[in-house]
Amino acid sequence: MLTVEPTAISEVKVVTPKRFGDNRGFFVETYHKQRFVEAGIDMEFVQDNHSLSALAGTVRGLHFQSDPFAQAKLIRVVRGRVLDVAVDLRRSSPTFGRHVAVELSAENGRQLLVPVGFAHGFCTLEPDTEIVYKVSAYFSAAHDHGLRWNDPSLGIDWPVAPADAILSDKDRKQPMLAELPIYFA
Repeated sequence: MLTVEPTAISEVKVVTPKRFGDNRGFFVETYHKQRFVEAGIDMEFVQDNHSLSALAGTVRGLHFQSDPFAQAKLIRVVRGRVLDVAVDLRRSSPTFGRHVAVELSAENGRQLLVPVGFAHGFCTLEPDTEIVYKVSAYFSAAHDHGLRWNDPSLGIDWPVAPADAILSDKDRKQPMLAELPIYFA
């Protein structure tokens, strides 16, 4: 029982599992392999990650891994809200360099499926935001790469000004799209 919504880039999907609620709260199956396969999403996830961003305006990304450790991701927010972004890095794709931006929150229960070949990042919209996500390949430092979050050529309307964004040193120094080697043909 889940809804799969297309986005402007057909391979990126918004997935919303059905919540069952009553006066006590709710119950939801956030991932059910058979239901995902029935909805046309057939991938193997090997690792779950959990991050906490203490302050609103924290930007993480845009990150990706290259082959043979390229990752698909299924992202959801368990506390707070984010603007979640996926950027197409597949050079031969008609949507190369374009992005999808979706608000994910603990309240709306939406998840973003980011396939292999895309950079992923987010900006927190509330303090103490927690994100949990599944990945289809293990982390590999040697295959870990990034893209400058505020590259003007991407046209992402981030909800934070560059001077106010809370970033890691690594994310401040990521290359622009035009500087990236070809990772995904």
